[in-house]
This record gives sequence, structure tokens and C-alpha cells, in this order.
Amino acid sequence: MNDTQLSTAATSPTATAGSEEYLRVNKANWDDRAVAHAASPDYSVQHFIDHPDAISRVVRFDVEHAPGLGSLDGLDVVHLQCHIGTDTLSLKRLGAQRVTGVDLSPKSLEEARRIAAAAGHGDIEYVESDVYSAPEALGGRQFDLVYTGIGALCWLPSIERWAQVVAALLKPGGRLFIREGHPMLWAMGDHPATTKRTLRDDEFTTPAVEFPYFEQEQPLVFDDGGTYVETGHEFTANVTHEWNHGLGEVVTALLNAGLRLDALVEHQSVPWNALPGQMVEIEPNEWQLAENPARLAATYTLTATKPADVDDAGSARLTAPEASASQGPRRRRHRTNPRPERPDVCSVSPCGAGEHARRTPWSESTRSCTTGPRSSRNRPANRP
Repeated sequence: MNDTQLSTAATSPTATAGSEEYLRVNKANWDDRAVAHAASPDYSVQHFIDHPDAISRVVRFDVEHAPGLGSLDGLDVVHLQCHIGTDTLSLKRLGAQRVTGVDLSPKSLEEARRIAAAAGHGDIEYVESDVYSAPEALGGRQFDLVYTGIGALCWLPSIERWAQVVAALLKPGGRLFIREGHPMLWAMGDHPATTKRTLRDDEFTTPAVEFPYFEQEQPLVFDDGGTYVETGHEFTANVTHEWNHGLGEVVTALLNAGLRLDALVEHQSVPWNALPGQMVEIEPNEWQLAENPARLAATYTLTATKPADVDDAGSARLTAPEASASQGPRRRRHRTNPRPERPDVCSVSPCGAGEHARRTPWSESTRSCTTGPRSSRNRPANRP
């Protein structure tokens, strides 16, 4: 597949949600990028190693913004789709008694184990598994908290299956915490003003709805030779299979799995420059639309609990607050250079994008999509 052709993979039976082809393709993509990510200054791995109180900006946002991650003291936590584990390490440093990271990519887990050991947390357990196989891979264990960082759900073909996995992994009374890119954002294309493949900020026009908002059986197939961190590495496994999931689909799947929805907060900001030329950095590594940011829900945070006594039908009730909208901080002037100027981890004050940052404007992205025109895609970068 070259960078001037639209992929035909999504019309093939092997690319549908019911096949295992997406696992093979996405696993190869993340294996190819694991070492480069760990070596990139954007992950600031050495900072994690040198500073025992450093946590990722992704986790710091979860702690400081509604509805809040809450206390992890003494909890048994599983982190799904953990990649190289900087967010996983952050959860341990926030007081969790036991932390287990799960990821599809063995190369990512090699880096995660190395980082954890060098940072003095070799007791973090890392398990190789795709999300749907996690209950079996973890030996039927159940946890106080299932944590999923930003940029995870797009790699999964079925949100219903994901919700069933979450329910299986939670102890009675255990809770789910996830901050994720909003499906409204995932449906937006960059709508370039030129036909060039790699665009400057000033070459983008108004974002347009180009991709499905709702879950589809067939994946969006992209061919992207870049990545979301600064690196000179040339990659060879560049195809990914991805899906969007509507917000209602996510909520309904969790309710059907027997969970109780506790909070749903929509945010105007996202921890990477998802729409180049349209966004401003309002705090380190948090971006929102430069003009009238209330137009776009960029991310959301959802928390849910597995009741101690779920009824036979597996239903759960929707509790207040059903949903709330974050107004976000005040806008700042548009920066001429959107690239982060500091490490993506922090000690007391946050300063990082964590392992779930997206493909950013400085990657040499050469994507093509099965469902629409060529686009410098604003899709996330996490694992199935």
C-alpha cells in the first residue's frame, strides 16, 4: 500500500471486526514504534527514572479535573492498553498497592518493564494480551479499579465486548475510570486546503465531519509512516485498523454489562494538537479550539461502578450526575509552534502527554483512509 492510494483493506473479509486481522496489523504497528517512543524526549523516560514523584500529564489531568481519579491508596489496579507504562507507573506512584499493565505489544511491554525497574517499581506486573482476552490472561483476577487512558477505545471493534471485559475484571464495588477522545472529535477530518500530504498549520481550513461517529463493522484503515512523538526513526509497519464508538454506545454498553454510571464529564480540551492550525495550547499539553471552543467536545471522562448486587438481567441504573460539560480554562493566544517545549512528565506540577498522546503535527504522516479523502488524521495512538 503506497501513500497515494486509498486502502482497500476495509472491504476485505479479513478486515472486519469479527476477524483477528486487526490484532496482527495493530500489534505490528505498535511493536515497530515501542523502542522509538521510549527513546523519544517526548516521553521523558529518564525524568521518570530520576524523579521518584514524577507522574504523567495524562494521569495528572485525571487527578485534577472533574470527576477526578480519586484516591488509589491500597487499591489493586489494572491498566488496560498500557503501552510503555509511564501512566501505569504513575498509578503506582499515586498509592496503588498493586498495579498490573496489559498490552498487546510485547515490544512495548519490554520497554515498560525496563522503565519500571529502573524507576524503582519492578513490582509492577505487565501481561501481554489484547483487551478481549484480558480476563483469561489475568487468570480470572478481579480489581478495585480498571483504568483506561486516553486513546484506547478506537483500537477496539466492539464496544459491547469491551464493556463485558471491564465488568469481568472488576470486583463487586470496583470502579472504571476512563478519559477518552470524544467520538465527535474522532469524526472530524483535518480538511486540508491543499492536496499536499504533509501540511503546515496555516494550510488547514475548518475541520469537517469526514468519518463515522458510530461504530461500524468494518474498520477505518490508515497508512501512516509517522508517529506522535519526535523521532528520526523510520517505521515499516504503518497500517492500522481503527473504529469510532458513539458516546451513547459507550454508555449503553456499560449499562448492559451491569455497571452503574457515576459520572460523565465532557471536556473542551485534548492532550495533543488534534486539529493543527485550529487549536491553541491552553496549558502545557492541553489544546482546544482557538475560536469558540464550546463548539467541540474534544474528550470525555467517564466513571462507573460494578454494583455489589447486580440484578439477574445485568442492568444498572443511571445515577446523577448523568452528564456535565466542562467549560475549560480561558483561551490563550495561538502559538506559532505547537510542538511541546518541555518533557511530558511532571513531578509536583504536570507537564506531559503520557503514553496516549496522538499523532502530532510534526510527524511525517502519510495516511490514506478507506472511507473518505486523504487526510492528516487526528486519530489516537493507543493499543488494542
